[in-house]
Amino acid sequence: MFLAKKTTTTRSKEPAYRVLGLDLSLSPGIAAIEVRDRQPHLIAATSVATSSDDPDAVRSAVVESFVSQFVYAHRPFDVVVREDFKTGRSKRATQTVFNAWVSADRALYQFGYTVAEDPEDVPKLAPTYVKKTVTEILGKANGKAEKDEVAKAVRKWLRLPDDYPFRKGYDDSDALAVCLAYLIRENLIDTEVAA
Repeated sequence: MFLAKKTTTTRSKEPAYRVLGLDLSLSPGIAAIEVRDRQPHLIAATSVATSSDDPDAVRSAVVESFVSQFVYAHRPFDVVVREDFKTGRSKRATQTVFNAWVSADRALYQFGYTVAEDPEDVPKLAPTYVKKTVTEILGKANGKAEKDEVAKAVRKWLRLPDDYPFRKGYDDSDALAVCLAYLIRENLIDTEVAA
């Protein structure tokens, strides 16, 4: 009697790695990407618009609730990253961004997460760095890329259709760009395959 022996090819697979990315303002974007076999995969991305007619306390509560709901729905995460920020165009702009940071930090802390701080010896996830890094896939890195160009690059990185819809304002695609820039910087995804 002849018995067929099943041959299996073993491939060393890295465990999935999940990133939560934040593009913070009082109308923030948030996104989750999972890396499997060095390829980024979209888990979820969204944004919320708050109204400047509301007081900052209300807008902050909305941001905190928004981040909490997203984290609750899509956890666990291996790392949480956000776009770096130092100062806005005005004192008021600076206040609103840091207000959003505090609101997001409160939400993250409830689930045991904190935002990963950039080490001193690596490029910060500054807006120009994020844009330049992500748009390189389009053939020309552009640190001053417009939101629609960043969205186009994000679609390409994530192998999404050209007409994949992002929300008005593109804050969700900006949050995805933050995730991707981090993954590229840390060499956690294959950049040759995506291009």
